[in-house]
Amino acid sequence: MNTIIITGTDTGIGKTVFAAGLTAALGASYWKPVQSGLDDATDSESVQALSGARILPEAYRLNMPASPHLSAEDMGVEIDLGQLALPQVEGPLVVEGAGGVMVPLTRKHFFVDMFAQWHAPVILVARTALGTINHTSLSLKALRDAGCAVIGVAFVGDPDPAVEGTICQMCDVAHLGRLPVLDPLTKANLSEAFEAIDLATIRSAL
Repeated sequence: MNTIIITGTDTGIGKTVFAAGLTAALGASYWKPVQSGLDDATDSESVQALSGARILPEAYRLNMPASPHLSAEDMGVEIDLGQLALPQVEGPLVVEGAGGVMVPLTRKHFFVDMFAQWHAPVILVARTALGTINHTSLSLKALRDAGCAVIGVAFVGDPDPAVEGTICQMCDVAHLGRLPVLDPLTKANLSEAFEAIDLATIRSAL
């Protein structure tokens, strides 16, 4: 398996920034299978700008910035899970989900169902802010209940060793490091910040 899945505890937590940093660090290709919302820069465009990596085209590009099942219904599109088979590429592949683990792809399937079908290891990206213990623990439980192999948790935000340690201890999960909120967010700044990420553990999953 040469694929790593990136998911998060919520939307807007820095999942795409982490995916960009990991894609660059691994010299990987990047794939966002479903993009919801096209008004601003897409996640694929952001990752390309921050990593310079090879970007694979999305299987679905949906206009409305919402859960994929709602965005698809808005366009009269039905998401076919058969169109979301992992692409075959040379070298590592970083795949980014939309929003959180339990975001619906269709009226019958959550993203976690797709992750389970892919049989690829998962990195969960989580905030360090208040509420993250609950959100991260629930996300880890959902992934494990679905049979997904979890590499570990990567945190984004200000350091909070007590909270980060509680999650990793109580959920028995690896701490993969923490990215600060980068301002300005540039390719160079992200590359420097990514030196704090445990790439050895991540590479061992490939």
